[in-house]
Amino acid sequence: MPHTFDPANAGKLEDVGRYRFCSRDELVAMLDPAATDVVADLGSGTGFYTGDVAPFVETLYAVDVQPAMHEQFEAKGVPANVDLVTSEAADLPFEDDALDGAFSTMTFHEFAGTGAIAELARVIGDGGRLVTVDWSARGAGEAGPPAGERHDLERATEFVESEGFTVDRGAERPETFALIATRSA
Repeated sequence: MPHTFDPANAGKLEDVGRYRFCSRDELVAMLDPAATDVVADLGSGTGFYTGDVAPFVETLYAVDVQPAMHEQFEAKGVPANVDLVTSEAADLPFEDDALDGAFSTMTFHEFAGTGAIAELARVIGDGGRLVTVDWSARGAGEAGPPAGERHDLERATEFVESEGFTVDRGAERPETFALIATRSA
């Protein structure tokens, strides 16, 4: 079973120090949403980044496998255009081509390789964007999961390209990698 974040440590997910690995502005720029877009935050946790992206889209699905994470999000207040979805990334409850995009921040290592990328190819419409910022296997390990649970940019690229996404841009950074891919039919 893939690693999931312990809800008992959910307070750590609200630490603004996370912005050193991916800022709100960087994430929104990579996603480049239209005001009418429908997007999903994969592994939304307590909604730290969900709340940042919500003002830029029409509908945002906060997808997390753990109901306890949604409870934490509800306690702090869920934006009106955000719907909480309890689901595995490999079994999303959306129609084909229902999403204009999806993003994951520090959660790709939890679902990559479980069929989730194929599922994302099903639910993200043609031309839709998939944005991933995650802990890199090449990182020094100062934060995040153990190196053995991480992927590097090369492996993440292989995952998304094998399911029909085209990688538009990718970068290895000191602790993380960032990947922007487009779904093509």
